[in-house]
Amino acid sequence: MGESLEERQTGRTEAFSDGVFAFAITLLVINLKDPGLSPGVDLFRGLLNEWPAFFALVTTFFTVLVMWVGHHNMFTFIRQLDTKLMFANGLLLLVVVLTPFATILVADNLLTSQAREAATVYAGLFLALSVIWNGLWYSLSRRKLIRKNIDERFIRSLGRQYSVGPLFYVFALVVSYFNALASVVIILLAAVFFAITASIPKSSRTP
Repeated sequence: MGESLEERQTGRTEAFSDGVFAFAITLLVINLKDPGLSPGVDLFRGLLNEWPAFFALVTTFFTVLVMWVGHHNMFTFIRQLDTKLMFANGLLLLVVVLTPFATILVADNLLTSQAREAATVYAGLFLALSVIWNGLWYSLSRRKLIRKNIDERFIRSLGRQYSVGPLFYVFALVVSYFNALASVVIILLAAVFFAITASIPKSSRTP
């Protein structure tokens, strides 16, 4: 049996989104430099001095990876999209592609006097992403655009799970004023939480 129009719509949107996620993850490595290129710098010591860049890269890579998994899972629940929701998804992807810039900002300033400002931008970006994400899911569930074979209790449970995101990121935003590194760690912990709780109900795996 061929795909329905709704399936083709969601499939194309998910394919486009996958490409954006892949592009954002690829861009994360642009801040890494070979310390051995600088004259008089020991390679091993130079790599150790690059730890803020590596830490920010690993943190953001894992966070974007978890977001991609969550986005993929969300699209397994969707039976139909309209223009408004596609634009909302595009807004979500806009924030995703800004994460490499925020990562560079944190990596370059984590050990400087500008660490607080950089961490604030970093946490604020993830807060914006979580707000858009929750808005997208709320709109999908409220307008009954989720597959009918998904249990209503699971939909409500997933909504509660998503609502934890803004709490994490508001906390990270507040902490960034006092300790930039702790703020980045909180964002990493949020990614760990969503990685552990990510799931797809069995009923959604069958057509």
